[in-house]
Amino acid sequence: MAALPVIDSTISPEALSEWLGEAYPFSQAPEVKLFRTGINHSYFVTAGAEKSVLRIYSYQWRTETQIREEIRVLQMADRAGVPVSLPMPDKDGNYLQTLEAPEGQRFAMLFTFAEGKKVRHFSERLCERLGETMGRWHAATEGEEVQRITYTARTLAQDPYTYAGRFFRAENNEMQFIRRSGDKISELFGQADQAKLRSGIVHLDIWYDNMNITPEETFTFFDFDFCGNGWLLHDVAYFLTQMYFQEADKQVYEGKKAAFLRGYTRTNSLSDEEIALLPWSSLSIWIFYLGVQSRRFDNWSNVFLSENYLIRFMGMIKDYLKYNGIEWE
Repeated sequence: MAALPVIDSTISPEALSEWLGEAYPFSQAPEVKLFRTGINHSYFVTAGAEKSVLRIYSYQWRTETQIREEIRVLQMADRAGVPVSLPMPDKDGNYLQTLEAPEGQRFAMLFTFAEGKKVRHFSERLCERLGETMGRWHAATEGEEVQRITYTARTLAQDPYTYAGRFFRAENNEMQFIRRSGDKISELFGQADQAKLRSGIVHLDIWYDNMNITPEETFTFFDFDFCGNGWLLHDVAYFLTQMYFQEADKQVYEGKKAAFLRGYTRTNSLSDEEIALLPWSSLSIWIFYLGVQSRRFDNWSNVFLSENYLIRFMGMIKDYLKYNGIEWE
């Protein structure tokens, strides 16, 4: 019987060790360990005292142009003094690699290691420094463009409704809420005073899971896989939303939120128009990531996208909206 095709493979760490040892200038033979699978696969690479991270993009997830633009954005962040995990060149100076996997050609990139670990609960001091750094990042990217997705009401909130429709009936209460949300977001985004909304390159996924923090509270951002064009307020909105979900004590949350915004406005600014749109931006990004989960269903499993999951997932953002004084169905 002929070998059957696959839709999502996991490449052997042993094979990657051999390949990396030949392609990159390591001081000794690298050891590779699988860390995480998902939309992209991440591996920890160790060569003596040297540590790095290998990302292998899923089949047909990003184009070569999109990844090269991600490299450009990371280098832009580095020049702006933003601590990021940077792509590493091979022996020939190439950052982007191509691997022949069973499902077809997949892209790969080796990154510098981000020291520290993931920390769910930030101190107010750290929140202030994170806000200051995000403000500096936005100062560098305001007015810039990248050849990747542009985040609009359509790409954030309307297209994802269509993607989720592969798995959930239109009559589903949560799907009806998502559809109405898309309409409301389109209306509000369209009515907003564009002159008071800064645009540029956004990360769109800055939260505790995409940064490592040392005991001394130095930090490194990584995973710019969703960087694109859009309102800079989206990064602020998503960070505050995720911190809300991590911090059970909302009085503590308010202190950390104030610290973050204090740091942000030290290096940048937020208009009243932007502040008013923050909860709606949060809602739109939440719907966007449901769309990502739906589009990349093959990278997870049929258990992941269930009606119970949808109720819980959308219940989280409804709670956040209510906390911000927004209740509508």
